[in-house]
Amino acid sequence: MGIHILVNPLPLDSVNEVCFYISCGALIALLLFRKTAFSLRSPLTIWFSLFFFWAVLGLCTTLDFSNTLHDLRRYLLEYLVIFYLLINFYNSRNRLEFLSDLIITSAMVFSIGGIIVFYFIEFQEMYTGFMCFTTILAGTLSLRGVYQPGSMLRQTVYFFCFLVLTMVTMLNKSRGATISLCIALLIMCLHRKKNIILMAVAGVMIAFTPGFTDRISTMGFTRDIRSKIFRLAGEVIKDYPVYGVGYGGEIYRNSHLINLEKYNEQLPEEYQQKNGLVKSTHNMFLDVTIRTGIVGLGLFLLIFLTAVWMLWDIFRRRKEEFFRSWSICLFACLSSFIVLALFADALYGVQGTLLYVNLAMIGILWNLSRKEQRPFMPV
Repeated sequence: MGIHILVNPLPLDSVNEVCFYISCGALIALLLFRKTAFSLRSPLTIWFSLFFFWAVLGLCTTLDFSNTLHDLRRYLLEYLVIFYLLINFYNSRNRLEFLSDLIITSAMVFSIGGIIVFYFIEFQEMYTGFMCFTTILAGTLSLRGVYQPGSMLRQTVYFFCFLVLTMVTMLNKSRGATISLCIALLIMCLHRKKNIILMAVAGVMIAFTPGFTDRISTMGFTRDIRSKIFRLAGEVIKDYPVYGVGYGGEIYRNSHLINLEKYNEQLPEEYQQKNGLVKSTHNMFLDVTIRTGIVGLGLFLLIFLTAVWMLWDIFRRRKEEFFRSWSICLFACLSSFIVLALFADALYGVQGTLLYVNLAMIGILWNLSRKEQRPFMPV
């Protein structure tokens, strides 16, 4: 599973799939020979179960049974398996730190490779907001590593990773990513005031990123096509408010199933898309609502609320530096992911995996904090 996480953002789909199925096979073997105490215990389990059940129930009303079944198995079920594999086998302090280092290493390889490809091979600007899910998560984790006990060399490496990942995030020139990064840094300052210095460094990098200020001054943070995309998605939700159209990601894009042209014509003139329709919501929560309806959205939001509650409970109950620093860091990671997901699709692909890895790290920290203590909430 570690290799699966390591190669997640890299264009190595075959290796990724092989590693995932090897991990599943190893788990099955361990279960058969009773060599593991594999457990589904987590406060998140109940909401995962209800959301998965509701999504499966959508097979009865979906507009495309085949695509819905494919995405349930290929994405949602696979992500849940990743979650439980991680919380069961990365179940110690050292393993949690190792998982964090894996994510940072993966992001660094991905980022340096991206710089080489975009600027030295293709000779074009780096503009792909999906990269930022990886760079912001890893950048936040590396910022935590800067102040952890260890040699000066170790802290310098973490600081270098933070600078590179911040620079790559800025080179994407994504306004959503900029907001997301700033939120992550602000939250990190709650624990260590010294992070303000690093925030200042990041701010200078933002100000001097080539072309970034021009993009902001030209388009602003709100005057773009997203308001039209969101309104169009809202019209579809009105017709499928309870069950949604089905969990399949291709249903919304299929003109034979959903006539977006018709919905576009129903919008006020200022919200109509004139030069071709964008057949994507560019918002994870709108995407969930379209797929699973308002009920599904409610269950999905409860997953995040429970994760935040878990972090708050850890921070409140455990006074050790390990738990406090990790709870703040993972809250920053989750918050920045949520903000960035307001501007991008995040239910599948690299970003989908990172969401469940983030939740798994919260689950691991929760389990560590509850060891040798009476469970506060039976699950």
